[in-house]
Amino acid sequence: MEKEEVKVLNKGEEEEMELQGYRLCRWRLALVGIGVLCTGGFLLLLLYWMPEWCVKSTCNRTTARDADVVLLRSTDEFRRWFLARVRVMLAPGSNPFHSLETQTTSPSSPSCPFSSLSLANGHTPNSSDGSHAQELVKRYADYQPTQIRYFTFHSTKYYWNDGLQNFDVFIGLDDLHVSCSNLHSEHSAGLTKNQQEYRRLFFGVNEIAVKVPSVFKLLIKEVLNPFYIFQLFSVILWSADEYYYYAVAILFMSVISIATSLYTIKKQYVMLHDMVATHSVVRVSVCRASNEIEEILSTDLVPGDVMVIPSNGTIMPCDAVLVSGTCIVNESMLTGESVPVTKTNLPNPLPGESGEEDDSAYNTEDHKRHTLFCGTHVIQTRFYTGELVKAVVVRTGFSTAKGQLVRSILYPKPTDFKLYRDAYLFLLCLVAVAGIGFVYSIVLSILNKMPAKTIIIESLDIITITVPPALPAAMTAGIVYAQRRLKHLGIFCISPQRINICGQINLVCFDKTGTLTEDGLDLWGVQRVENGSFHLSEENAYKENLVKSQFVACMATCHSLTKIEGQLSGDPLDLKMFEATGWILEEATEEETSLHNRIMPTVVRPPKQLLPPEPAVSPEQDMELYELSSTYEIGIVRQFPFSSALQRMCVVARLLGEKRMDAYTKGAPEVVASLCKKETVPENFAEILEGYTKQGFRVIALAHRRLESKLTWHKVQNINRDHIEGNMEFLGLIIMQNKLKAETPAVLQELHRASIRTVMVTGDNMLTAISVARDCGMIPPKDTVIIADALPPHDGQAAKITWRYAEKLSKTSCMEEVNISLEEVCHVDEPKTNELYHFAMNGKSFAVISEHFPDMLQKLVLHGTVFARMAPDQKTQLIEVLQGVDYFVGMCGDGANDCGALKRAHGGISLSELEASVASPFTSRTPNISCVPSLIREGRAALITSFCVFKFMALYSIIQYISVTLLYSILSNLGDFQFLFIDIAIILLIVFTMSLNPAWKELVSRRPPSGLISGPLLFSVLTQILICLGFQTITFLWVRKQSWYTVWTPLTDACILSSHLNVSDHNNTEVDDHNIQNYENTSLFYVSCFQYLVVAIVFSKGKPFRQPSYKNWPFVLSALSLYVFLLFLLFHPVKSIDVFLEIVCVPFEWRVKLFLIILVNAVASVLVEGAIDLRAYKCLSRLCCPSKMAPKARYMHLAQELSVDPDWPPKPTTTTEAKSLPENGSPYQIMTNS
Repeated sequence: MEKEEVKVLNKGEEEEMELQGYRLCRWRLALVGIGVLCTGGFLLLLLYWMPEWCVKSTCNRTTARDADVVLLRSTDEFRRWFLARVRVMLAPGSNPFHSLETQTTSPSSPSCPFSSLSLANGHTPNSSDGSHAQELVKRYADYQPTQIRYFTFHSTKYYWNDGLQNFDVFIGLDDLHVSCSNLHSEHSAGLTKNQQEYRRLFFGVNEIAVKVPSVFKLLIKEVLNPFYIFQLFSVILWSADEYYYYAVAILFMSVISIATSLYTIKKQYVMLHDMVATHSVVRVSVCRASNEIEEILSTDLVPGDVMVIPSNGTIMPCDAVLVSGTCIVNESMLTGESVPVTKTNLPNPLPGESGEEDDSAYNTEDHKRHTLFCGTHVIQTRFYTGELVKAVVVRTGFSTAKGQLVRSILYPKPTDFKLYRDAYLFLLCLVAVAGIGFVYSIVLSILNKMPAKTIIIESLDIITITVPPALPAAMTAGIVYAQRRLKHLGIFCISPQRINICGQINLVCFDKTGTLTEDGLDLWGVQRVENGSFHLSEENAYKENLVKSQFVACMATCHSLTKIEGQLSGDPLDLKMFEATGWILEEATEEETSLHNRIMPTVVRPPKQLLPPEPAVSPEQDMELYELSSTYEIGIVRQFPFSSALQRMCVVARLLGEKRMDAYTKGAPEVVASLCKKETVPENFAEILEGYTKQGFRVIALAHRRLESKLTWHKVQNINRDHIEGNMEFLGLIIMQNKLKAETPAVLQELHRASIRTVMVTGDNMLTAISVARDCGMIPPKDTVIIADALPPHDGQAAKITWRYAEKLSKTSCMEEVNISLEEVCHVDEPKTNELYHFAMNGKSFAVISEHFPDMLQKLVLHGTVFARMAPDQKTQLIEVLQGVDYFVGMCGDGANDCGALKRAHGGISLSELEASVASPFTSRTPNISCVPSLIREGRAALITSFCVFKFMALYSIIQYISVTLLYSILSNLGDFQFLFIDIAIILLIVFTMSLNPAWKELVSRRPPSGLISGPLLFSVLTQILICLGFQTITFLWVRKQSWYTVWTPLTDACILSSHLNVSDHNNTEVDDHNIQNYENTSLFYVSCFQYLVVAIVFSKGKPFRQPSYKNWPFVLSALSLYVFLLFLLFHPVKSIDVFLEIVCVPFEWRVKLFLIILVNAVASVLVEGAIDLRAYKCLSRLCCPSKMAPKARYMHLAQELSVDPDWPPKPTTTTEAKSLPENGSPYQIMTNS
């Protein structure tokens, strides 16, 4: 049983995989080698395409611990297989965090157990680590070297863990679950050189290595694609049959296709390499355990190293947590916002005063305000007297934030699209048809005693006729044209295959700030509070009578602004708020800091003209004292940065000349009000606040507290913010306005008309988000918004969701809420008569519902419109949930915080041209959402083009297959130049021009079918095949019934023209060899040529997804030219052309009959296709399946279920609780609050 074990890697994570261990088996390897030789290398190709076959055919199953090779299988819906070689490394210990102390021998000791063990085991260490490991083990000669097994997969090393009995990843310092106080006490001194080298054995070199593969490697990988192998097989076969011209044409197309593909892939690798290379190798200073500062290359950094951040800034080469000092960082690489962020040092709670919450385990997500992320730009640092700005390295290489982003770009999940799955199924059907023809031609040839070479070539030729080798090139053409049209619209695409998928999008998620609304906020007004009641709202606070008020002091000090190269920079909200005061911010000079207990990073003061005039100076007053007292200036002593968890920020400041300090707080109104004395908060606070939020304003509340005189500067530097943020006075509200972009409402209206749902996914608060959703038309005015507030299980109580209506908000609520609703769209033909509703939830509720109510989540996303306070990974999860109920999801965002979601969506459009756009399939030059309908329109056009081309190529191969099969029955075939004329002059010309139809000018509510295996498409193809088969068979049989018919020879030519005698004499041997020239061949050639053109016109669909074909002039010109040429050839034979195409002369009356056959064929094809377009297939489906069919898409199925559910939507004042053990199949119960 042990050998059959299947291990699970990365359990519960996105990259979860099943792992099986295998050991190489020599006799199996030998057998496979013989098989490869016998099949001429084809078996090797097959094993290359199928990793699981490769491993199972060459290895025996073994335990994961003893494996030489591991076979991995993803647990997602794609169930992909991968294989990886297990390597062995010898190290002085098995855990990178073990403490190694040199106990005995000198480093040059000759008795090294490493080398003997290495030989005894027959393993040599990994080449990159080998010499390094040997050197290290020599230093620790008394340690028993440990044999460590590992494998590398997707740039991550998995090490065997004896404790877990499974392979595991070393991420970084997070593995230790180290608390904040421990990080300061145990990890802030630095590592010794030996410890650093030992850890580097496990964590590897600190670099995000994006190797740009050589052109040769990429070429081999591209050429080994099954389609290209089939093309190679076809080219060899045609060359053997002396059909050189078409072979060269296909070879030429394949070379161009491969070259284009190589160029694109190489360009993407180079772009990614350049993006990563900016910080790959820099020189950094690290603190050693011996209190020395050493300069090393950033590639040598390991988790636990203490890095000194230079004062002039740097680009971070790793993820590190600040333990001393402050940094100003540009995180645009991660967030998409090029706004400098202030990072403070990690709090170091003292054992006496810290509760458990204060000293939680360090976590990059929870402590991101103290973490410097890899790839972000540290602009400048601030430190206190004589103290260096230090950061402890937490993660290196691909484990860092940037490393994970790069990995997700390097190894994306495959895009699952029905069109491509159906294309392979369709090809399999063609292969089956080819198989029938293959057997038929072999039997026929044997019965007629044909030579072996002819039998092999003709039977294999049937396969190349039925499965057209030009198909990949033909399918690519439409996508290339669509990509070119998108480029003209300012939309750039790095994943062309996604264009087709965009044609299916029926739901689009939008980020709010910078996408639906303008980037910045404008100050709309202020509403001050005095003596527990509101003043009337005022436009600004730039007034003389307010200059010395606490309200203005709070606006001037409570921010995280900084001066960079003389320019104020920071959060846009802070910037607008500070600018509204008209005050001046100065970074303190050395002289100024002496007035403020020597450490004062920032000073703010009003301009002179705002200060009230001072009385004249009497001669006896000391001039210096007067100057000091007349200077109104506030120094910011300490900042507690904005925390999204606490929803507030706080500063401690001191007015120059005052002994006592002041605390100023700003944040979410409900939160700030809860920290204030009740008597200072106006009674109508909730009413006023709701009035503003419903209008879509962003409201910030301000509060102030005079601190006790015992709080000295030193105490303030170490005090916990909870001691300051309480018992405050409520100062009033600042009202900010986030304007909608001009294009937003019209675009959303267009999407709505096209039955495309729109969803808002934002980091902003709930009420603002709902208001913006109403303003832009995402939520119609009369629709109800139901807020889902979910609470995790605590104190033995189960998780629960409380439902309430946004318009009926609880007045006593003191928590900021974020709503997310999804717009109701009727996808079914019967519109709902009841009131439409939308759900809203915040990120925290989303997390709780995802974990405890997974079934409920699918129902909630069915009627959602706004998801607020969503973290970047939650945005991705939401996309996955929507895809899980069969939506085709588009995502439009403007920052790298949307990166995961942009990449995961079926069609992600980035409105930013920052590094984040590397991960997004589409990037728009136009910084608004007008690109979304354009992309969907082009996607629909490209999708319909793909269907047209696929149907046409399928018909082309079947028509040719019918012709050849009929001719094989009389031991004839089409001539080489007939094949060439059909394949190049007709097919390639038509295929490359029929793809040029531009997109229809507006979005319609109908969507194109998602796959080829759908009723109308299959019915269309099958009816056209039957029509073509019928008319070719009639032609073949009817020509033989003609009075003038006889077996054609040059002497029995129906036209009895002397000129043909010479021609036939010249071609005698050829006629004898292949029997090309005969009446059946000529008749079928004419009819089939017209059939190709008729089918092309019938399949080249126009509106509602593409412009009509008559507007595609290259296609019209090509089709008309071919019609004219073929009709001219039919009614006015040209001797030289007839000789070239190996056509024989037939009487004029038969030409007229052929024309009538062609005409009736064309009319039949057009009428049948027209009938199918008029929904005739619906009548057929009703006849076949009278009972009402269940909808295929899961969201439609859920909508049907919910429409008859009396408990849905949940009523207000009800609570849904999770049950620990589901009863009656329901994992939750709904209760009504009393």
